[in-house]
Amino acid sequence: MAEDRMALIETVRKAVGDGEVDFLREGLRVLAEAVMEAEITELTGVPHGERDPERRLTRRNGYRDRRWDTRVGSVELAIPRVRDGSYFPSLLEPRRRAERALLAVVQEAYVAGVSTRRVEDLVETLGITSMSKSQVSRICAALDAEVEAFRGRSLSGEAYPYLWLDATYLKVREAGRVVSMAALVATGVAMSGERRILGLELASGNDEGSAWPAFIRGLVERGLSGVRLVISDDHPGLVKAVHQQLLGAAWQRCRVHFTRNAQDLVPRSARGMVATIIRSIFEQPDEASAREQLRRTVDGLGARFPKVAELLARAEADLLAHLTFPETHRRQIRSTNPLERLNKEIKRRTAVVGIFPTRASVIRLVGMILAEQDDEWQDGRRYFRPETMALIDATSEQEEVPALLMAS
Repeated sequence: MAEDRMALIETVRKAVGDGEVDFLREGLRVLAEAVMEAEITELTGVPHGERDPERRLTRRNGYRDRRWDTRVGSVELAIPRVRDGSYFPSLLEPRRRAERALLAVVQEAYVAGVSTRRVEDLVETLGITSMSKSQVSRICAALDAEVEAFRGRSLSGEAYPYLWLDATYLKVREAGRVVSMAALVATGVAMSGERRILGLELASGNDEGSAWPAFIRGLVERGLSGVRLVISDDHPGLVKAVHQQLLGAAWQRCRVHFTRNAQDLVPRSARGMVATIIRSIFEQPDEASAREQLRRTVDGLGARFPKVAELLARAEADLLAHLTFPETHRRQIRSTNPLERLNKEIKRRTAVVGIFPTRASVIRLVGMILAEQDDEWQDGRRYFRPETMALIDATSEQEEVPALLMAS
């Protein structure tokens, strides 16, 4: 180590003496190679230049060159190689998946010549001085394989009683134009109480209606089962696909989206009042009270705002579907707010790019963001306690008899 420190000091002195302005980059190279030397010595069991007579561990096998892009510029490193096994420096461990995906998108845009000033500034910040098309293709291919494995993984072996569906919109450059595309996202809660990300698909704005049936069908083909409640907005293509492909599942119309729809039917001055009245329906302690409050609301609004009253009356069953499920779950399952928060995170992380160069780049970055989030959810606490998940079937059985009596 003393030799490494002396080498670094000598390098800095030489750089200052020669009037060089990039001595930080050279110092970083020396430090990096010192770290690699310490790691390879631990791996082989002997320092550089010495031999292990018993050859109990692997042996050195020369070096390979690699460029390391840093914030102080590109550094050329000589990475040690070993004869048996492999060695990769700890300081060069791949970035978190979403960061690598973002870097790949930026590089792809940069090489394609469609980068904006924002992307160019980011390229400079990341320390990328040059990037060939072959390098970008190689990086993207590796990331795409990870994303496809995540998106196509089997969902069988676990039931998902709760399923949230929603879309967030991003800008993509296609055929020389900038168009809006919808990233369709599905999340669910398993019987274990764990929250998981189940699917991702991309659809152009005018194809979103037909994309939802294909998206849901893909989830079912991958093994999605046991869905008891789907929570979403009232997109016609989405709702129709839920009723056709998820037989036996109830549909909960998101209360937040519904409130916005109702507010659009009244003057601006009355929007706050309408939102408060609708909120009072969901604040009731049980299903009977909520239905009674909804009908009182319909009667009260009928004279002044007949369109809102009609909307409420038609949506009663869908707005109150969550009330037939365990009480401790109702606040989370009556809206798409849990998925909205995820969409906000996607927006925040993709804002750096602005306009994506290709559809594939959207799937790559958003897929990596979702894969990271899925990992974090598994490492964190459960969304619902397992013992409360077991109450779903018990609650449904209790509601089944009154439902049949009402039908008769």
